[in-house]
Amino acid sequence: MPEFFTSMGGLLSGSFLQAGALWALRNIPGFPPIIQTVHILGIAVVMGSVVLLDLRILGLAVPSQKISEMSRRVMPWFWWALASNFVSGSFFLFGRPNRYFNNPIFGWKLSFLIPAILLTLFFHLMSKAQTDYWELNSKRLWTARAIALLSLGLWIMVAMAGRWIAYSEYIYFPA
Repeated sequence: MPEFFTSMGGLLSGSFLQAGALWALRNIPGFPPIIQTVHILGIAVVMGSVVLLDLRILGLAVPSQKISEMSRRVMPWFWWALASNFVSGSFFLFGRPNRYFNNPIFGWKLSFLIPAILLTLFFHLMSKAQTDYWELNSKRLWTARAIALLSLGLWIMVAMAGRWIAYSEYIYFPA
């Protein structure tokens, strides 16, 4: 792992963030499965909204809906669910920072997540800048399709890396 990540894990270990997360996870009855369920539901909403929009852009779903209308409908759901995932995921990250920051798969997840969010933000901002922005000419539509393909790939890799984090302990830190 890069030194930055291991330093972050060490910095968070023993911090008030770790103490608060561990307190909540240990002392609030049913909190760990509740917060994990919130996280999983957030993943479903993030993936559902972004995949639906990407498939619409590619012409594979909901052809009766304009791209701009689809974007206007799903993006609020996407952003709220993403914020929910940051909050819910932070309990686990702060609770056991070394588990994540010393795990190379977590680094991979972040390396897919950050560009996926930035790409989605770019698409969203351009959609809001002008009505029917992506549908005004064929060059923009092809750009939107390239963004949609890249977006699908990035979000699939984010989901795979997120699931792989738990199982990589068996590979990197065997019992």
